Amino acid sequence: MKRTCLLLAGTLVVVSGCGLTSGSPMVDDVSPGTVGKGEPLKGAHLTVTSKEFTEQLILGAMMGIAFQAAGADVLDRTGIQGSIGAREAVKSGDADGMYEYTGTAWITYLSNSKPITDPLKQWQAVRDADLKNGITWLPPSALNNTYALAMNQANFKKYGTKTLSEVAALAKKDPGAVTVCVESEFANRADGLPGMEKAYGMNLPAKNITQMDTGIIYTQVKKGSCTYGEVFTTDGRIKSMNLAVMADDKKFFPNYNAAPEINTKALKKWPAIAKVLAPVTKKLNNTVAQTLNAKVDVDGEDPHQVALDWMKAEGLVK
Repeated sequence: MKRTCLLLAGTLVVVSGCGLTSGSPMVDDVSPGTVGKGEPLKGAHLTVTSKEFTEQLILGAMMGIAFQAAGADVLDRTGIQGSIGAREAVKSGDADGMYEYTGTAWITYLSNSKPITDPLKQWQAVRDADLKNGITWLPPSALNNTYALAMNQANFKKYGTKTLSEVAALAKKDPGAVTVCVESEFANRADGLPGMEKAYGMNLPAKNITQMDTGIIYTQVKKGSCTYGEVFTTDGRIKSMNLAVMADDKKFFPNYNAAPEINTKALKKWPAIAKVLAPVTKKLNNTVAQTLNAKVDVDGEDPHQVALDWMKAEGLVK
């Protein structure tokens, strides 16, 4: 059954990828599969949120669909602009949960400058630190949406770099060879380009760095307009464009494992939330994310429908 977006009568709403920032009910025709047996959330009224980009819209839909299968009435507030808005909604109780990234929480929200290289220890540190903020982190997925540099196959054959250390060596040997396309945020973040250059001993001249929007980076890298481009490791366009991703051999970039962050009061009222989400989270990894993200970003499908189709195919819901 195709998912229908509802416009609440008399309510001004802003549509973002079928998510409504003022909230609209999720009305998927789903029943329990491996998720939601016994409908332990029957009687609950839960609100899910997410950021506005493709992967977040998909993850937000997954959470809402799981809650529905478990018997809850769900309000959809996915697609909030920027990272802070969705986070604050969970923190304040305006939303009950979302999938968030451990590295984002550790560095952006909790103001730490150095990431923890072990993924599980990074999640544990975030979980422990966020309890005082009224947020409870449930166990993380293997999905790690971190930064990387990638190049097209022609440049890969020409230069042969496979790691960021090899990119740094190339930059010293042939400075003109290493041109990069990056977002403005990545160009200025401590866990972005400046930190990467410092960690790997690079010193790229300003003329070798071009700032542009995320989507344009992928097309420019594919064309070869820049040798390397900033990418996200779970982006479906990496596979569809056959880009070669450089390994972060010094493990500079933080772990950005997706995990459910839940408003603590909501979790205490409805403790079954943890059990309901566990099977979904367990199935998430980079391969799944790349495949689902590509259905939206490459094939033009609706994020919510992509999430629903996958959950049914995996037997999570019926």
